[in-house]
Amino acid sequence: MKRLEELVRPNILKLAPYSSARDEYSGHEAHVFLDANENPYNKPLNRYPDPLQRELKARIAQVKGVAPENIFLGNGSDEAIDLPYRCFCKPGIDNVVAIEPTYGMYRVCADINDVEYRPVKLDDNFQMKADDLLDACDKNTKLIWICTPNNPTGNSLNREEILKVLSSFEGLVIIDEAYSDFSSQKPFRSMLHEHPNLIVLNTMSKAWGCAAIRLGMAFASEEIIHIFNKVKYPYNVNLLSQKKALEMLNNPFEVDKWVGILIQERHRLMEAFKQLPLCKQVYPTDANFFLAKVDDANAIYNYLVEKGIIVRNRSRITLCNNCLRITIGTKTENNELMGALRSY
Repeated sequence: MKRLEELVRPNILKLAPYSSARDEYSGHEAHVFLDANENPYNKPLNRYPDPLQRELKARIAQVKGVAPENIFLGNGSDEAIDLPYRCFCKPGIDNVVAIEPTYGMYRVCADINDVEYRPVKLDDNFQMKADDLLDACDKNTKLIWICTPNNPTGNSLNREEILKVLSSFEGLVIIDEAYSDFSSQKPFRSMLHEHPNLIVLNTMSKAWGCAAIRLGMAFASEEIIHIFNKVKYPYNVNLLSQKKALEMLNNPFEVDKWVGILIQERHRLMEAFKQLPLCKQVYPTDANFFLAKVDDANAIYNYLVEKGIIVRNRSRITLCNNCLRITIGTKTENNELMGALRSY
């Protein structure tokens, strides 16, 4: 890996971050707050939230097995996806490499930040080859994006190939583990100390059932987290989101129960889907969804919309022609989907 000072944008390296009122007295007990021009009424909503989310990070550290200083929290995973571009990629000069197909926000954020996006196609089994990703890199490649389990394909990528990328690439490797709670594979966040160029993303939106509170996570070296904290907006995670996240994190056994039920339903729904005349193939998955090739994805999608059932038509995505992505719902929702498809 190159030294971090060589990877970060020069203006970001020199950046003096905004210092919020809540940062300046950190470490001291206080009970009278006359520093931030807040309204003294309507507690607790009148006060700005902790800009570094210390209490929440301490709880996440216990649940995820990652030290608080290695945790960044953002306004959804979208913020954690956007920040590496803003921190490390010089617009119009640098580029990033990513697997294809994968989650669309990596490309969107590249386009917004005027950074060249270099997709590298997966093979017919939706697997990556490290050498293909590395061959797409040059001296201006700052980031490599890998999503595992991948979206929209659902499968976990070959671990040895990912480790080869981590060991060989001189820039930063970002592994998005949004769906890792539904997989039996060991999460990469446990390897942060072995790979200083590793950034791992996670979210409260999937297994934790908290998409509405918009809380994304990035796990990385303390030095990378420090750079993210320099660039992020001062109060990027609101108080209500922090409180709800703490409430959910204090009940992990309920989440484990949800995950177990969804995995059982995933197996049942996939097996039922394979029996449909319209189904050509159901692909392996380690996520809370599966990808299926059908005979006419556009017609089936429109038919389901008319029935009030929404799935995702991925036909325009590379390697996903005539494919639908089906999220695992409740047993009742899954039964309604299958009932509609059997009548198609």
